[in-house]
Amino acid sequence: MELIVKVMAENPLLTVFFVAGAGFLLGRVRVANVSFGVAMVLFLGLGVGALDERIALPEILTQLGLVVFIYTLGLGNGASFVRSLSRDGWRTLAVVLASLGVTAGVWYAGHRWLGISGPVAAGGFSGSVTNTPSLAAVLDLAGGNPLPTIGYTVAYPMGVIALLLVMSAFAAIQRRRGQSMAPPKVEFVNQTVRVTRADAEGRTVAEAVDAYGLRVIFGRILRDDRTILVAHDLRLERDDLITIIGEAAAVTRAVEVLGEPSDAHPEHDRSTIDYRRMFVSNPQVFGKSLAELRLPQEYGAIVSRLSRGDMEFLPTGETRLQPGDRVRVVTYRENMTALRGLFGDSYRALAEIDVLSFGLGICLGLLLGMVTVPLPGGVTFKLGVAGGPLVVSLILGAIHTTGPIRWDLSDNANLTLRQLGLVLFLAGVGVRSGYAFRQEIVSGSAWSAFGVGVVATAATAITCVLMAAWLFRAPIATHLGMVAGVHTQPAALSFGLEQAKHDQVNFGYATVFPIASISKILIAQVLYQLMAP
Repeated sequence: MELIVKVMAENPLLTVFFVAGAGFLLGRVRVANVSFGVAMVLFLGLGVGALDERIALPEILTQLGLVVFIYTLGLGNGASFVRSLSRDGWRTLAVVLASLGVTAGVWYAGHRWLGISGPVAAGGFSGSVTNTPSLAAVLDLAGGNPLPTIGYTVAYPMGVIALLLVMSAFAAIQRRRGQSMAPPKVEFVNQTVRVTRADAEGRTVAEAVDAYGLRVIFGRILRDDRTILVAHDLRLERDDLITIIGEAAAVTRAVEVLGEPSDAHPEHDRSTIDYRRMFVSNPQVFGKSLAELRLPQEYGAIVSRLSRGDMEFLPTGETRLQPGDRVRVVTYRENMTALRGLFGDSYRALAEIDVLSFGLGICLGLLLGMVTVPLPGGVTFKLGVAGGPLVVSLILGAIHTTGPIRWDLSDNANLTLRQLGLVLFLAGVGVRSGYAFRQEIVSGSAWSAFGVGVVATAATAITCVLMAAWLFRAPIATHLGMVAGVHTQPAALSFGLEQAKHDQVNFGYATVFPIASISKILIAQVLYQLMAP
């Protein structure tokens, strides 16, 4: 054992990659149909760090992982986050403040009724919601007092474990009810419709769409034994055979108002009009809407479907392209080469990272995190190494471009960097906290704070899920993401993704994370001053 400890203590890179690899492997083990996924890296790190105080990873590794994870998360969710705030800003704020208010209330009760010292309780609040920046803010007020660190160290591990248990319980309840945790996967169908309705004849495609509220894509039309692409200004004629694409219900509705279904399939004839899936890899089209590209007018083409990540949807003229999108293009065969040049269609280009924009964006985030903001009553706060990069990345992910600089990353590059950052962060936090956690548990001096931390974490998670379900009426996948975001906990985010297997978890996380990060810093400082001796 001494040899193992010595090797780990002298080789931090060996330690971090052992914890990362072995933890990831253990995370795949399922017990009672539940696995902890990449969160197991944190738990293994705690065990390794508890072996000996000499085993400690450089803090820079933890910070590097946290910054890369947070920055890529914000980039990938910036646009959806901004849209959600414009619609649901007050609901998001209500979920965050109610959840964190419960956390603060539990710790204040522990201070008054169980005799937990104010500094320990303030640090415990930060540990229960697993937020290091708020601990730093409390330590600044404490003037070197180590007690907040003790409260944080005791509460942090259970702030993760209790949180995952609550999330697992909600997921299990959802499954037992036979309800899906994520929105149902949209399935698109193709159907050929023969125009036979008198009130549809003579209308242009655009007029028919507006008049009947159709939510389908019109592809090709077979008229007089000639196949052409459907344009918005094309007038429908009797016995036109039109290919339409959409969700089953929407397609059925279109058939009813236009005519009758047909077994003819003009899309099978590819001698004149062809279709192909293309990767969006050309930076010149990143962030542009399909309407701006003027595909029907300039290229005689339409985009019938668009895939982004694991989701496929019907595009509209307002749909903006992102790196890594896969578009299904329908056009005349002679235009295919020009369209490949427009979209790029290069898988290799998608794997490349613009180091200039990536590094510059993180620098801007770190600089923002260093800014000290004064508040009434002499209180100050900083966004820190997590909050600063997240706020900046959400903004950059929403605006896509600044002059010649493209901030976007392809889904492949983003997810790869995000996973690497998360693993480094979890391994670093686990190993660095392991020995202190062991000492506090063995000494028995922190058991009351330990119990309060469990109650506080569970109460926070339950409040968050209930508030989110009440105010948002969203799928449980979104609620799980919100719980992880309120706790600003990457391990919980990863666990939620393991449970729901849907990107809605990321969306819920990114929606509440910035507000939660700022709120926790403020609440922790207020709580410390309320309980100061």
